Amino acid sequence: MTAPEALPTTRLGRTDMDVTRVGFGAWAIGGADWAFGWGPQDDAEAVEAIRAAVRAGVNWIDTAAVYGLGHSEELVGRALADLPEDERPYVFTKCGLAWDVNDPTRRPARVGAPDSIRAEADASLRRLRVERIDLYQLHWPPEDGASVADAVGTLHELRVAGKIRAVGVSNLSVSQLEEAATVGGTDVLQPPFSLVNRQAAADLLPYCALRDIGVIVYSPMQSGLLSGRWTPERTASLPAGDWRREAAEFNPPALDRNLALVEALRPVADRHDTTVATVAVAWTLSFDGVTAAIVGARRPDQIDAWLPAAGGVTLTAVDLDEIAAAIERFGAGEGPARQSPALPGSALV
Repeated sequence: MTAPEALPTTRLGRTDMDVTRVGFGAWAIGGADWAFGWGPQDDAEAVEAIRAAVRAGVNWIDTAAVYGLGHSEELVGRALADLPEDERPYVFTKCGLAWDVNDPTRRPARVGAPDSIRAEADASLRRLRVERIDLYQLHWPPEDGASVADAVGTLHELRVAGKIRAVGVSNLSVSQLEEAATVGGTDVLQPPFSLVNRQAAADLLPYCALRDIGVIVYSPMQSGLLSGRWTPERTASLPAGDWRREAAEFNPPALDRNLALVEALRPVADRHDTTVATVAVAWTLSFDGVTAAIVGARRPDQIDAWLPAAGGVTLTAVDLDEIAAAIERFGAGEGPARQSPALPGSALV
């Protein structure tokens, strides 16, 4: 494998890691046959997609134990097993979702019990074939009677034990971040954020920016919806094992608004000689407080559609105004359409 190309990097919050502005998201490569699966796939292609991203210079991979009920982590471990130490990307994963082995299609339980998290960490280390997880994240707020503080406190214990490098959380509210702060806080937050799901811009991004908490956003292309290739026919043709088939944003009336917004992105993409997918990802990266974005792929060729957002495409004020106007015109999604230029990172409109 050739040495990876250099892409611009930025410090990830209070950690000692410098990350590329896009990372490889491994949710989709978990495959089918679980509650939030993406349908059948070719595992060999998925492994090669990871390797292609690393060859292109992407220096981190985000996965989770629950993706494919361990399968995604196993594929990440397989893809990276033969890489020399100086070429290995950072590996981020998550805990706190427990699945039913007798019914894999059942929604996983959200757990925060310390014993569960410790066991999950050991299982992830085995599947990923690593001695330490670079960023270990609580996937969702617990619903098993444990508190956010219980779970985050356990993550800090794992860091002291040398099993993880940095502490992260995902899908937490500001009040839950405040609770986490009582037991050592978090180095990184992972919220959903896209042109359709913009709610994080209202409070989470300013909160993290003021506290030097790194933010890696997930689903910046709204799980493929903002790729520039989606059609109503594609939704209808999704296999039964793909969660998007029944998702509201992928079906009318929301789908009509979302696809109208996608068409409004094409002139912006043309001005930058790039893809709609790149514009969608670059839009999330234009917000103060956003460190990087997680972008998925299941085939090597899919990476080319979004890689320019890693450093080759920066949206201008004109672009952002045009996109904000389109959001308001079509009424797509929810949340602020544009960061305020007067008070970046703290006031949004």
